[in-house]
Amino acid sequence: MHKKIRFSIVGFGNIGRRHAEQITRNENAELIAVCDINDKLQSAVPDGVAFFTDFQVMLKEADCDVVCVCTPNYLHEPHTIVGLQADLHVVVEKPMALSVAECDNMIAAGKESNKIIFAVKQNRYNPPVSEVKKLKDSGKLGAIYMIQVNCFWNRGDAYYAGSDWRGKKTKDGGCLFTQFSHFVDILYYINGGIADAVGTVRNFAHQHNTEVEDTGSFVMHADNGAVINFNFTTCSYERNMEGSITVFGEKGTVKIGGQYLNTIEYQQLEAGALPTINITAKSNDYGLYQGSMSNHDKVIQNVTDVLLHNHPIMTTAEEGREVVRIIEMMYGSVE
Repeated sequence: MHKKIRFSIVGFGNIGRRHAEQITRNENAELIAVCDINDKLQSAVPDGVAFFTDFQVMLKEADCDVVCVCTPNYLHEPHTIVGLQADLHVVVEKPMALSVAECDNMIAAGKESNKIIFAVKQNRYNPPVSEVKKLKDSGKLGAIYMIQVNCFWNRGDAYYAGSDWRGKKTKDGGCLFTQFSHFVDILYYINGGIADAVGTVRNFAHQHNTEVEDTGSFVMHADNGAVINFNFTTCSYERNMEGSITVFGEKGTVKIGGQYLNTIEYQQLEAGALPTINITAKSNDYGLYQGSMSNHDKVIQNVTDVLLHNHPIMTTAEEGREVVRIIEMMYGSVE
């Protein structure tokens, strides 16, 4: 292993460029190569970084330790497996894949190659999320009774016009995979597994440009017995309104809020108040729309810490698979 971890990236759209930015800023990382089928993106590649339009050629010619899979959702499984078979560790963007079966194929390939799959779930690094997880894990909330998840965002026509895969059922998978998998992950990260789900979805405002829903509501039970209400829409008028998770426990109530789970919006706790947290750090800003909190610096740092210093993996492939399992179960419950 080199002193610096050598990275390559496949898929150089918005999120691929976000990875490149953080790799080049990290003193323990080096960006060696980038691959995208759109050769016009070569102009956006940093100086000294090789550019390829063929993934297999990049894997053969670029001397790397890790490949970041930043391609559309439906390509995560094949690109991850090809990367593992080329003897590279793989960082795979959310969602890990579009089915549990695909995740299982990826995990099997990882075991066979003896390489690590890092699932990207950057909202786990949000300070309010960390604080509430510590609170829950310490037992200071007591039994968990109910959790309310609200994801009220806006995705306009320009968002879908900018790509040939967004909003396509077989390539995108739906809002729970593309926009809101982070919220499913944080629900799972804080409170554990989901036992069952029942819900409804509708496409109100995006029938002209998508094959998937834009609004949904689910009632679920967690493995620990908590009742969960999960509501989402991409129809918030003109701009993102809220992303929040409220936990009602035996010994306290706490709400993580803001647009991107970036504030402690409400707390009433037997154990005393959490630190005041109001993060004003930028979201991932993609020009026409904004996404989750921009913590990809911490994602890349975790990869280098794991590979250089044997630190724990922040989000394992098995955890990425569990998020996909929950989403599959949610969609499967829709009549």
